[in-house]
Amino acid sequence: MKNIIIIGARGYKSNYGGWETFVTNLIANYKDKNVKFHIPELTNIKKEKNKIIEKENVSCLQIYSPNIGFVTMFVYAIKALQKINKYIDNNQLKNVTLYILGCRMGPFYPFLIHTLKKKHIKIYLNPDGLEWKREKWNKLIKQCFKISEYCMVKHSDAIISDSNVIKDYIDHKYKKFHKESYFIPYGAYLNQKGQKNNIVKALFKNFHIEEEKYFLIVGRFVPENNYELIIKEFMNSNTKKDLVIVSNVEENKFYKELKEKTNFDTDQRIKFIGSVYDKEALIYIRKNAYAYIHGHSAGGTNPSLLEALATTKINILYNAVYNVEVGMMSSLYFSKQKNDLKKIIERADQLDTKMIKKYEKLAKERIQKDYTWEHVVQEYKKLW
Repeated sequence: MKNIIIIGARGYKSNYGGWETFVTNLIANYKDKNVKFHIPELTNIKKEKNKIIEKENVSCLQIYSPNIGFVTMFVYAIKALQKINKYIDNNQLKNVTLYILGCRMGPFYPFLIHTLKKKHIKIYLNPDGLEWKREKWNKLIKQCFKISEYCMVKHSDAIISDSNVIKDYIDHKYKKFHKESYFIPYGAYLNQKGQKNNIVKALFKNFHIEEEKYFLIVGRFVPENNYELIIKEFMNSNTKKDLVIVSNVEENKFYKELKEKTNFDTDQRIKFIGSVYDKEALIYIRKNAYAYIHGHSAGGTNPSLLEALATTKINILYNAVYNVEVGMMSSLYFSKQKNDLKKIIERADQLDTKMIKKYEKLAKERIQKDYTWEHVVQEYKKLW
């Protein structure tokens, strides 16, 4: 029996972001009776700590960490790695592969993995995107991320990057370490229909949204996703369609700053509808958008972008190397230059049916070629 332990996601079958989506879909498509997955899960309930919950033959070790803001995930990752060593012994696990998602453990990392290395457990690291480039962090935190990345790349056995751009960066930056380095992307599903369920009906009614009459954004509400730029350019455009934003706004500081800078609340086309965690509802919202706008400027292969290419007809992407690597000829691209996105929105608004179908076909072909979950799983199986 092969035992694969994955550390870094909040859990298995969790309604959160990229890592949680990745873990859930990787396991769902792995389908190998000779492989057992073990996923540490974050819990904020103290009495649940160290419990093992079985979910569809996946062993989920509960790791308690209090909710202390962005530091929570650092504490959780360190605790998870600490607990895993004892967990392996208690359950007498053999033939173990450890896969760590994200660079959160910094200088603690070599000490935490010391005993695991003695057990000849091979440790793979996925560094994610370049976290130290994200605008939301101050200079001190960015420096901490750089140090953490250095320590974790140095002391891992092999690196798996979900973007060729990230792989090239790792290979060049850390070439003196001579690490095994692989590119395996995220995946997406084609031919999903979604459902106009009660969640969709309520959202469309409350926000006066109509099918095929809105541009769509889906993503975390952070500065590096270029919300300010997109909203300003959209407000200056002459489109009569809406801009529907699916994000965890929750009246946070950035939301208030954005309102002051853009006065988006004066434009009835701008509609923040909050987070949508229901899978069928989100597929329907994507599929029935006129176009998707992707403003992410940091990170590697973004799951939201893959899901958009798999479902939405027209995709308008920020011209970052990560996005171009994924979208290639299937998408339209915008820069930060004033009026650039405005013109693209207006151009997209006037596309005829033939051109819309062409873009849709190219997007689906892009996913089919390199980004299906079947392809992703096969790459992991070959490696492990």
